[in-house]
Amino acid sequence: MRVRKRNRAEASEASEAAGAASAAAAGVGADPIVLPDADPTAAAFFDVDNTLMRGASIYYFARGLSSRGFFTTRDLLKFVGQQAAFRLRGKEMDAQGLAETREAALAFVAGKQVEDIVAYGEEIWDELMADKVYGGTVALARAHLDAGQRVWLVTATPVELAQLIARRLQLTGALGTVAEVKDGEYTGRLVGEPLHGPAKAAAIRSLAAREGLDLSRCSAYSDSANDIPMLTAVGHPMALNADPELKAHAEEQGWAIKDVRTGRKVAKVAIPAAAGTGALTGAVIAGWLLRRKITRPA
Repeated sequence: MRVRKRNRAEASEASEAAGAASAAAAGVGADPIVLPDADPTAAAFFDVDNTLMRGASIYYFARGLSSRGFFTTRDLLKFVGQQAAFRLRGKEMDAQGLAETREAALAFVAGKQVEDIVAYGEEIWDELMADKVYGGTVALARAHLDAGQRVWLVTATPVELAQLIARRLQLTGALGTVAEVKDGEYTGRLVGEPLHGPAKAAAIRSLAAREGLDLSRCSAYSDSANDIPMLTAVGHPMALNADPELKAHAEEQGWAIKDVRTGRKVAKVAIPAAAGTGALTGAVIAGWLLRRKITRPA
């Protein structure tokens, strides 16, 4: 019993440390649009994988780095297997899968310059990720921005990649897994643990304390039961593209439920058919970004 309690306490401490590190790495978000009736204490938090975009963002990033010679075909095939299982289940990787992906990811970036990885990430976003984004989720994020609220991504994906995604979608910022950096290079170690499960809730609480947010007035969106701690931390949770476990929990709790996926069954088994949906999503995003450039100050 004591061992169990100690393990739980250690896990909680690791989650809090990961959350605090993620909030610290997030930097200061841009100020929202100033509106007469805007609530500066309200914000929105969005999960990324299967909530904002189809599939696992870290897989697409790994695939892009593989094509640039960062690791072997064998390593990529391991990612492919995990991604296939992830998409067919329609839910997030379990703890073991996440740990395996984390170890592989840390191995291939160890010793690499952070600025180089970020530069490659910009290219990979354009090549492999932009057309995987759900237009309906972007529309929800846009509604919060247009209401004068800030919008943050919250994901187990490395914080540099998460911030890149947020920047390209013109969101406020992102909370993600923080890898240790020394002299501008990744060491191959994490700060805390992956931003997953309770660590996401800890990151939101830490960010809210720093930014003066009232979590009871904030919103959160996720597809996964793994994110119940994050959803429970805010006053306005939504199960978005929910897996069966989260959907059942949301129904029991009376949470909002929404699905913005189109042709979901086709997308799982037919990549060419999904390409058309991706192109449409890309057009929606492009239109939104153009509108925001016109309507928002530079």
